Amino acid sequence: MGLKKFVPLPWKKPTHTLPLTNEPPPVVVALVGNPNTGKSTLFNALTGLRQHTGNWPGKTVSLGQGIYRYKDRQFMLIDLPGTYSLQPGSPEEEITHDFLLGGTPRVVVVVADATALERSLLLTLQVINLGKVVLCINLIDEAKKRGLEIDTSVLSRELGIPVVATVARSGQGLTELREAIYNLTSDFRTSNTEVCSLAQQNRGCLIGGKLTLSSCPERKLGQLEDITTLYRQAESLVQKAMIKKSGEGAFARDRWLDDIITSKWIGLPLMVLLLGAVFWITLIGANYPSELLTKLFSNLEQKLILATDYLSLPLWLRGLVVEGVYQTTAWVVSVMLPPMAIFFPCFTFLEELGYLPRVAFTLDGLFKLVGTCGKQALTMGMGFGCNAAGVTACRIIDSPRERLIAMLTNVFVPCNGRFPLLISLASIFFAGTSGNSLVAAAAVTGLVLFGILITLAVSWILSRTLLHGVPSAFALELPPFRWPRIGSLLIRSFLDRTIFVLGRAVTVAAPAGALTWLLANTHIAEQSLLNLAAGYLQPLARSLGLDGYILLAFILALPANELVLPLLLMAYLNLGTLVELDSLEALATLLKSYGWTWTTALSVTLFSLLHYPCATTLLSIYKETRSLKWTILAFTIPLSIALVVLLLLNVVLKLF
Repeated sequence: MGLKKFVPLPWKKPTHTLPLTNEPPPVVVALVGNPNTGKSTLFNALTGLRQHTGNWPGKTVSLGQGIYRYKDRQFMLIDLPGTYSLQPGSPEEEITHDFLLGGTPRVVVVVADATALERSLLLTLQVINLGKVVLCINLIDEAKKRGLEIDTSVLSRELGIPVVATVARSGQGLTELREAIYNLTSDFRTSNTEVCSLAQQNRGCLIGGKLTLSSCPERKLGQLEDITTLYRQAESLVQKAMIKKSGEGAFARDRWLDDIITSKWIGLPLMVLLLGAVFWITLIGANYPSELLTKLFSNLEQKLILATDYLSLPLWLRGLVVEGVYQTTAWVVSVMLPPMAIFFPCFTFLEELGYLPRVAFTLDGLFKLVGTCGKQALTMGMGFGCNAAGVTACRIIDSPRERLIAMLTNVFVPCNGRFPLLISLASIFFAGTSGNSLVAAAAVTGLVLFGILITLAVSWILSRTLLHGVPSAFALELPPFRWPRIGSLLIRSFLDRTIFVLGRAVTVAAPAGALTWLLANTHIAEQSLLNLAAGYLQPLARSLGLDGYILLAFILALPANELVLPLLLMAYLNLGTLVELDSLEALATLLKSYGWTWTTALSVTLFSLLHYPCATTLLSIYKETRSLKWTILAFTIPLSIALVVLLLLNVVLKLF
C-alpha cells in the first residue's frame, strides 16, 4: 500500500521486534469509519506515510499501520477498511470487525463525513460500546460549501466523547485531534460521567459478530434495541448539532454533473472520450522525453564500456553486463518512464475528482447483464496501473463469486507495462510514423474497449458455467466532486505509482536481459539457443500471425509485461545486442526489416492485450484465493482466448 514502515499488529505474533529502548510500547489507535470519509488521508496526515487515497469508496482493503509521536508518547495508528456497521458483510469489513473485537485498541477514532453525518453516527453509536472513542468529523470544508455547520460541543455533550472537526487534506484540526487522543490515553474524562462510563460498562456487548444490546445498561442515549432505534438516535443527534444555512450551490452542482455523467445516453460516450483524451495526452507528451532518455543512456553506456575496459573484464562478462543487463534496463526506463509519468497523473486526477465511481455506476447495467456488478469497473480501473493492484482491489466486491470473476478477468485491462508496446505499434503501423497522434490514441482506445468487451464476454461465460449465480445488489456511494490538490497529486502519482511500477520492471529487466543474452550467445551446432527456441516455436507462431521470436519474447517476459519489446529486439539481433533506437522511425525500420506488416502488429497487440497475466499478478491471485486451481485458470483462460482470437483473425485475413 505504499507504506515505508512496518510495525507488527498487537494481536498477531510479530515477525520481528522493535528496538530495545526504555520507552513504553506505542499506544494502539484504530481509525474506523464509513467508506470515503477521508480515513486514509487522515492517516497520511498524522503519520507522514503514503497510504493510497482516492475519491471513491473501498480503497483501503487491508490494514495500514504507521507510527507518530505527540508530546511524550508514541502512537501506533491502524487504518482499518471502511465499514457501515460492526456486522461484517464483506472481507474488508471482516478485517475491521476482527481487529476492533480482537485487537484491543486503546483508542478508536471514528472518522465521520460532515456532509453525511447521520450515517456516520450509526457506526459511532455501535463503536462507542467498545471503549475510549474520539469522533473526528472530517470534510468540514465541504459541509460549509453546502451551507451546513456542525456544533461539535453539542455532539460531545450528547455522546460523552471528544468530538473534533477536521479537514484532513489541509491539516485543519489535526492538533486538536492529537490532543484528544492523547488526553484519552491519560484517563481523560468528560463532565458527563454517566454517558462517558458507557465505554467501560458496555465492553462485551458485541457477541458473535453481532451487536446485542439487550444486555446493555440504560443510559442517556436510550435503550438501543434494534437498528431502527439507532437511526432515530442518529437523526436526533443531527437535529441537535446541525445548523443549516443558505447555500446549496455545491450540492446542486454535483447533482447537475451527475445527471450528465451517469446519463444513459451521455455516460458511455463521455467515458470513451475521456479515455481517448488520456491516451492522446500520453502519446503527445511521451515522445520527446523518451528520446532524451535514450540519448542519456547511450552516453552512459559509453562510460560503462570504458569502465569495463579499465577493469579488464572478459569479453563475455562485458557483453553480459553491457549488452544484456544495462541495455535492457535502459530501454525499459526510457520507454516506460515518460508514458507513466503522464498517464498516472491523468488517471489519478480523474480518481481524485470522483469520476471513477460514476464509471462504475454507468457500467453497472452492462455488468448486471453478464451476471456481475458495477464494482468490477472500479477494479478494472485499478488494473490500468497494475493488474496485481486490480486483483487486490477486488476485495471491495462483496460477493465471493463476483469477486473471483473480477480477479480472473482483470488481465484483459492493459496494465501500464503493456502500454509502451501498444502505443509504439499503434503509432507506427496504424497512424504512421509521421505522428498522427489522434489516430494512434483512437487505436489504443479501441484496443482497450475490445478488452472491456472480452471482460464482459468472459464474465458472462463464467457466471453461467464455473461460477454461476445471480448478480448481487450493487450499492455504491457516489462521492461529491472534489477538485484535486495538484501538488500532492503529482507527488503521489509519481512516487506511489510511477516509481513503484518502474522499480518492479527494472528489477525483473536485469535478469531477463541477462538470460536473453546468454541464450543468444550460447551455441549448439553453430546455432544459438535463442534461434533454436524460436525455430521450435515458429510453426505455432505462424498460425497466430506472429513469428518464433515474438512468441519467445512473450514467454521470457512472464515476470513483467514491460520486457516484451526490449527482449524481442535483442532476439532479432541474433547476438543479443540492442541497437540505438532513439525514435519511432528507427524502431519502425527495424521491425519492418524483419517482415512486420500491419497484420503482424495487429496480432501482437491483440496477443499482448489478451494473453496470460504476469508473474506478480498470478502471485496476487494465489494470495487472494489460496487456490492453485483458480491461479492455473487465471493463466489458461486468457491464454486460450488469445490463441483462439489470433487463430480466427488470421483465418479471416487469409480470406481477403
